[in-house]
Amino acid sequence: MPRWWHDDAGRAWLDELPALVGDQCRRWQLVVDGRPWNGSNALVVPVRAARGGGEPLALRLAPPGDEVTTHARALRLWAGRGAVLLHDVDDDHRALLLERLDGSATLGGVPLPEAVEVLAGLAVVLAVPVPDDVPSTASAAADLASSIGGAWEALGRPFPRLQLDAVLRAARARATAPFPDLAVDGDLHPDQVLRGRRAPWLVVDPVLLRGDLEHDLGRVLWSRLDEVDDDAGVVALFDRFVDAAGVPRERARDWVLVRAASYLVWGLQRGLTLDPPRCRRLLDVFT
Repeated sequence: MPRWWHDDAGRAWLDELPALVGDQCRRWQLVVDGRPWNGSNALVVPVRAARGGGEPLALRLAPPGDEVTTHARALRLWAGRGAVLLHDVDDDHRALLLERLDGSATLGGVPLPEAVEVLAGLAVVLAVPVPDDVPSTASAAADLASSIGGAWEALGRPFPRLQLDAVLRAARARATAPFPDLAVDGDLHPDQVLRGRRAPWLVVDPVLLRGDLEHDLGRVLWSRLDEVDDDAGVVALFDRFVDAAGVPRERARDWVLVRAASYLVWGLQRGLTLDPPRCRRLLDVFT
């Protein structure tokens, strides 16, 4: 569900969208070229350049609170390598001008084993050198290690103590182990990967982190977990990602536990009902 439905500022922005689209098209000399679509974080409008041959592009407009500057930094870093190409940015109006991808064709429509391999391949492609001021996956693990015990108690101990202990061991291991200064997408999942023209699949709306490329393997698994009948099937998908990405199995397992526990707690705190059971299932499988 688009997050701008949940607050007054977001709903006001939604009311203003037709005017905002028109204003931004005038600034960048664009013409609307199709029906818009949206994800949970932004509206995307197919456009063409009004001059120079009418190149097909995509205008992304974000609601209040969206980190457009951070998003633009990530896309500039990747410069089209595994991710959508950034053409221009307007921080003041929370607008990005992007290459046009096929918004109707996500990796969510691809058979799950193939989708997992594609995501593993993209994680490898995205693993380029990154400045050391980018937040690290190790810091995220350290934050979880310091906070999850209190959250677990406050939520009424939503999973067994033995699983909490396993999560804490995994988080502390990932927080203290050396990690590469390589870029990681901290929001890697099938619905954030669209069909491209210059490459078969490209990431959109990435979250730039620095560290272990398998950091978001948990999200890769829980995103379509309902399609997997049994534990053996879950482990088979895990193995497929690990083999395709060439990452250490034990480190990958740690990250599944860390991310599943983190999102489980986050989801319960916000009243989510679909993803928390999926995260619990991952804890059951990998502990």
